[in-house]
Amino acid sequence: MIVKHGMDYLSVLNSARNHKLAPPLAVLRRQQFLIRVLGVRGENIMQESKFEADADNILRAITPVFDPNRHKGQAGKVAVIGGCREYTGAPYFAAISALKIGADLSHVFCTKDAAPVIKSYSPELIVHPVLEESYSVGDRDKDHISRRVVAEVDKWMERFDCLVVGPGLGRDPFLLDCVSEIIKQARQASIPIIIDGDGLFLVTDNLGLVSGYPLAILTPNVNEYKRLVQKVLNCEVNDQDAHGQLLSLAKQIGGVTILRKGMSDLISDGEIVKSVSNYGSPRRCGGQGDILSGR
Repeated sequence: MIVKHGMDYLSVLNSARNHKLAPPLAVLRRQQFLIRVLGVRGENIMQESKFEADADNILRAITPVFDPNRHKGQAGKVAVIGGCREYTGAPYFAAISALKIGADLSHVFCTKDAAPVIKSYSPELIVHPVLEESYSVGDRDKDHISRRVVAEVDKWMERFDCLVVGPGLGRDPFLLDCVSEIIKQARQASIPIIIDGDGLFLVTDNLGLVSGYPLAILTPNVNEYKRLVQKVLNCEVNDQDAHGQLLSLAKQIGGVTILRKGMSDLISDGEIVKSVSNYGSPRRCGGQGDILSGR
């Protein structure tokens, strides 16, 4: 969907720059990045059939090409917001898959407990141990520490071409409150946001974080999608009209793109629905969704 509507997204970024929602240089850099990876190739990629997306050509179009004239960072800088005491693998999978598909730099913003573990997985990742959980924060210090956490992430924000929010995030209330503020800062800077894992738990309970933001992509699995449908459409999942229900869901949330993961992935931005039926692994183990969100 990003490929099909890439130029529409550039219009959003232009609008953001004109209304001073983000510093002009940062917005221009992200515009140039999107133009490089999309170019004119995006115009016909989604047109092969009425419902089926040409997944192979889409991947080729968005994967950075080798170019000896580029310097570090021009193929993309990605940040993953996630990782806590219990979950260190998920943010690693998301961050390392971004590097493996061609990004130049991959950051992970996680809790202090998770940082040494994630650092030990790969020296290629840039790990920031800045997030905090409730157990380490006193009631009197919450406001101060929350502002500090958001400020620590915000000072890096303009360097990123995309945020991946949710892998291994956990559901600690204080941590989720901080991440809510980080999402708001990313919206103000017109940075594309991919919401996965516990990030979907967060936005399902607070749809205003992504509603009306066309640079947001939600990637729910079967259970996460069920929660979204119950919350937004006030009904159960209808597999008999999967395309129509997904279209309605994306419209109701307003402007976001939703990738419903399954045997045949469905993608909608509230205007059209496309499917991706490329055969993948028959296993459905933990970590596959994190790899997808990183890519």
